[in-house]
Amino acid sequence: MSTALVKPVLYSYFRSSCSWRVRIALALKGIAYDQEPVNLLKDGGQQFSTEFQAVNPMQQVPALKIDGIILSQSLAIIQYLEETRPNPRLLPQDLKKRAQARMISDHIVSGIQPLQNLTFLKQVGEKMEWAQHNITCGFKALEQILQHTAGRYCIGDEVSMADLCLVPQVHNAERLGPDLPDDLLDSSGAVC
Repeated sequence: MSTALVKPVLYSYFRSSCSWRVRIALALKGIAYDQEPVNLLKDGGQQFSTEFQAVNPMQQVPALKIDGIILSQSLAIIQYLEETRPNPRLLPQDLKKRAQARMISDHIVSGIQPLQNLTFLKQVGEKMEWAQHNITCGFKALEQILQHTAGRYCIGDEVSMADLCLVPQVHNAERLGPDLPDDLLDSSGAVC
């Protein structure tokens, strides 16, 4: 059977913002897939099981089994989908706008999200005020960037990979409850 005829399998956790980005990309591109839930809390974390480690040695979600390969890391998955299934586009055609979409995506994926994910919070003693501070500072910087790039969406008037990263991060910010003030102080009074 051709690998193109095999339905992709997404290993995912419902609350994972990284998995959510990939689910949005799959939905926008109209790609049907099966989902294999990986509960990050049950039994000490199913991502640490021997079975899942065979899928993703980093023991993180998401992972996508597609076209005979397994990919991990949300941006790598989204960019693979973009390169192999280019319509509808998730990266602008204009190279400058494309670079801006990648920059905003990386800002969120590398600069905000890891500082409040489950694994990290367990390591720092689940200090929510610390996560809230980093989310607040990250969103303040992101707001300054978006003042130069945004239209209806992060990059002009087309949905891009940046929007796929932003939506789950906004949800996380609301879920974790940081106060997003207009000045340069976060809710704890620390300067960003």
